[in-house]
Amino acid sequence: MATTPRKSSSTHVSYESYAPRSTAQVSRLSRIAALTAGPTAMAFYEESKTEDSSSSLLKAMSPPPPSASLTNNALVQDPSVKETMKRATHEADHLTSLLKHTTSLKLALRASINIAEDISNRHADLIRHSGELSAAADRLQGEQAVLVKHAEEIGMPLKHYDAVDSIGVLVGVLFKGKTVVRGLAKIKVDNDEFPTILDKIDDAANFFGRECGGKEVLEAELKKQKKSSNAQISGNIEYYRRSLALQEAALYLIREAVVDRISTTATQVASALNIPKVPIAADKLEASLIYTRYHGISSRSNRLLALVRKRLHHGDAYHELLQLCRTTYCSSRESLLRATIRNHMDKLKDQHGLVGMTRLAAVFLIRLCTVETALYLDFFGEKKSDTKEEEGSKTTGEGTAGGSKTLASQVVSDDGSYYDSEFQSYLSNLCSALHRTVRRGVVTVLDLDTLCQIVSVLREERSMASSSPTTVAAARAISSVIEDAQERLIFCATNALTREVIRFKATPADLDYPDKLKAKPEEEAKEGEPMEDAVQKQLQVYESWFPPMRSVLKILSKIFRVVEPRVFEDIALQSVQSCTKCLKDGAIYIQKRKGALDADLFLVKHLLTLREQLSPFDIDLRSVERQLDFSDAGRAVSRFLANRNRRLFSMTTENALVTLLREGVSINEESVDSKRDLEEALRQACNDFIEHTCISMASDVLGIVGQQLELSNEALVDAKFFEANKIKAALTKTSELVDAKGGEMTTQMKLYLDNPATQSILLKPIARKITKSLDGMRKGVDIAMDGTNGWDSEIRAEIITLIGEVEEKVKACVKAIPNRG
Repeated sequence: MATTPRKSSSTHVSYESYAPRSTAQVSRLSRIAALTAGPTAMAFYEESKTEDSSSSLLKAMSPPPPSASLTNNALVQDPSVKETMKRATHEADHLTSLLKHTTSLKLALRASINIAEDISNRHADLIRHSGELSAAADRLQGEQAVLVKHAEEIGMPLKHYDAVDSIGVLVGVLFKGKTVVRGLAKIKVDNDEFPTILDKIDDAANFFGRECGGKEVLEAELKKQKKSSNAQISGNIEYYRRSLALQEAALYLIREAVVDRISTTATQVASALNIPKVPIAADKLEASLIYTRYHGISSRSNRLLALVRKRLHHGDAYHELLQLCRTTYCSSRESLLRATIRNHMDKLKDQHGLVGMTRLAAVFLIRLCTVETALYLDFFGEKKSDTKEEEGSKTTGEGTAGGSKTLASQVVSDDGSYYDSEFQSYLSNLCSALHRTVRRGVVTVLDLDTLCQIVSVLREERSMASSSPTTVAAARAISSVIEDAQERLIFCATNALTREVIRFKATPADLDYPDKLKAKPEEEAKEGEPMEDAVQKQLQVYESWFPPMRSVLKILSKIFRVVEPRVFEDIALQSVQSCTKCLKDGAIYIQKRKGALDADLFLVKHLLTLREQLSPFDIDLRSVERQLDFSDAGRAVSRFLANRNRRLFSMTTENALVTLLREGVSINEESVDSKRDLEEALRQACNDFIEHTCISMASDVLGIVGQQLELSNEALVDAKFFEANKIKAALTKTSELVDAKGGEMTTQMKLYLDNPATQSILLKPIARKITKSLDGMRKGVDIAMDGTNGWDSEIRAEIITLIGEVEEKVKACVKAIPNRG
């Protein structure tokens, strides 16, 4: 067999050079194929494993046929063929090992798949069985709950029967037939088992009460038993009676530990301090036995009262016990503090007077209410946890354990225990000492300033007391004192107004105007120095006012914002009406003595001042006055007596008595507006002043012009009053009066009215009226014809000149007012 020789180991060898060419090579390759190709088909291998494996191996390992032996020997002699065969054998062995390993992996994977399928099937079975077990467990649990409930229902009466039979000895109660024997209790209220025993008694009482029908049924059975000695009480009713007896005995133990302890403590403290004979000083009150002994028993009492509060829903017995505890506590505290508080009030009044006493006493009562509320909450309030108390002690600092109990911000609890009616009534009784002391002093006070100070001080203290819920009682007491002080203030103010305004009798010195106004400028002129003190100047102006008006403004300024607004408006309404009447009466008196000018200026001055001084009060001064009118009462009585069918007992409108009251008495209502009346009086006074001034200066001119307006132009030419000489004489007289009266008028206005604007406002209508009259006269002069009534061009010119002079003089008076002011 021809082969291509290799040049070197690195030379590339082609596959064609090794292609089988001889019969021996083909035979060898067929044996190799027989050894290597069989296991590739797994299904065929598994089926013919036992049959073909031995034949294939025998065939592969059998020697070649004799005809090919020579050829093989020839091949063996070739080195390259040996090497190739060696490599082929090695690769065949390697492939065989890989095939075996792959086969083992496939078998292992198949086994794993089978195991996984088996596990999945078992898991499904497990889930199914678990669901069945869960349903069975739920069913069993429901059956168990039903059985437990039935067991409890069956055992509950027995439990309550056993409780009633066994607890009697613990609370000191024995039942001998129908008789209940009381003795010493074996259990104490401080025992930890006492709340449990109390719960059992309450549960038994509630159970037997429901079973037998309640206390009404028990009372009915007891009445039957009293009537018939042989009557027997059913089991539930009898045990209900016994449970109530046990409850009463248990509550008696609490009552003995709380109520009797409070009463005993009060007696011991009163005996030790000799109360009420020796009152305690106010500055030592909080450190005395009155508080220390009660703080000592507060913790135990609070714990027992907490048991009572938690069981209030179990019956009226707990309510009655809690009410008894509160009543006993409040009465004992009041007996210890009453004398001390009253003595302190009297002492403050003696040392500081009524006004100073009200402030100090109010502060003392506010503090007392705070301290008493703290102590009350120690007994009846909700118990704070230890953690909260420790946190509170850390935040407040050292040494505040006792003081913290007296602070309102730390004693007020959310349960609102301090709103109990008994406790608030107790605090009101303590604070009534302030009312008692102040009232005794107020009823003798006549000074309005003192009463106003008392009301102002008490209002400030009331606002402070109302800011805290613990001092509501003090605020109520202060409010009652304020009401009494206001009543006294209103009474004194009304009496003063009646005496100084309504019943005022003016003396000549009171109405000595304008001399009364001239006194001040004369004194200043004598001294030679202007008044520099504004207060003193204002005081002198105040003294120059008419006494009734001065009294009205003084009283109203004092009681303003001290009494209620409606009361103040009513007093102001009456006082303004009376003051206006007094001013009008005074003006009439001055008019008789001094003349209309002074009377009008007096009235204008005081009415202007009154209106100006009332404006800051910002009041309406309106009211509705109602009066009974008996004018038709006689006729109504006559009809009532003449009516024979009176039907006095009828509840309809046909009742004659109702008809008599409806027709015989009527109510007349009248709207009163003092501010409007004041404005009307001022306007009337100004008009009177203008009218009187015009008449005093230009009466002749006004008279002529008035007659002139009544006649026509044709009739005016021949009128006797419109003669030239009469017109000239009237104008000459008017000019002289303007010179004389104008200066006097401006001087008087300056004396009465300090404001130049007011003077100008009053003078302008006067000048306008006189000027208008002069214009009318000028028109008449123009109408007059020469040759009639003494008219000619010369005298007409003189009269026109006189008219202009009078106008200039009148206008000069008006212009001079601001410079004079």
